[in-house]
Amino acid sequence: MFLFRLVLVIFLITIVAYTVIVGTNHGWNLFPIFFNDMIAMNWQGQFNLDFTTFLALSCIWVMWRNGFSLSGIGLGVVAFFGGMLFLSIYLLILSFRTQGDIRQIMLGVHIAR
Repeated sequence: MFLFRLVLVIFLITIVAYTVIVGTNHGWNLFPIFFNDMIAMNWQGQFNLDFTTFLALSCIWVMWRNGFSLSGIGLGVVAFFGGMLFLSIYLLILSFRTQGDIRQIMLGVHIAR
């Protein structure tokens, strides 16, 4: 579990640092660039579409893990828009709340089933 947490912290620090540098140098209006690349049907657009499906999967998992409760749906929306920034923090918190029980981390409210 230590290595898992370490990787999550590395991901979090890396994505925050990279995001601040890119946002500072190129502005904070990501969406037009992101979707224009997808509309252009180029390799960057392909990557963006692939990434969007990963975000959607993360969103669905977070909502499912929380039993599609109101808070789970809210967390899922944050997962979709927050990406690794959200997921690294979420999984770190879960790793401590569950004492590192990976089944509990992955299954959430479905652990008893």
